[in-house]
Amino acid sequence: MLKELLLSQIKINDTQIEKLENFSNLLLEWNKTHNLTGAKDLKRVYDNILDSLLPYDFIDTPKRILDVGSGAGFPAIALAVIYPNTQVVLCEPRIKRVAFLRYVALMLNLKNVKVVASRVEKMKDEAFDLITSRAVTNTQMLLNLTSHLQNEQTKYLFYKGSGVMNELEDIDSLFSYKIFQKNNRNYLYIKSNHVA
Repeated sequence: MLKELLLSQIKINDTQIEKLENFSNLLLEWNKTHNLTGAKDLKRVYDNILDSLLPYDFIDTPKRILDVGSGAGFPAIALAVIYPNTQVVLCEPRIKRVAFLRYVALMLNLKNVKVVASRVEKMKDEAFDLITSRAVTNTQMLLNLTSHLQNEQTKYLFYKGSGVMNELEDIDSLFSYKIFQKNNRNYLYIKSNHVA
């Protein structure tokens, strides 16, 4: 079922599909005890995976991704699977979610994943090529909280709902953006206006 769902939308191989299926099963198992996500069955988990991966065809392939507030692993784990040569750093302050994400990275042999138990504003690292977030806070707040982790080449990919238009009025003029709409999701793709 996941294979058919994904292959109809993006380019993905059998090994990646198997990892995403294993991730789905691990998530449902942990979710019984730890309530990591509202997705309580395979179909809803698969929908979340597809939601995570739909930007694949319109974003530039990054070398380093930071996912803010990774929660149950959306979009970060799915992106780490589809971009095996990209370092993906998951920033998550809640300990039970950190434990789950580290377990998933180990079980799926995702050597490109690093899980950081921290709030993003306290994180210390070099600038990232892409900073992602899904349902964490408003856009300008995310830009502010991650300003120390970006440079002029950094792009942002925020997974937003219908209220995204209300947030755009407040975006700093240093940034330009595009919105891609797919499957009732607004993918807000932001970059610095200083990039040539």
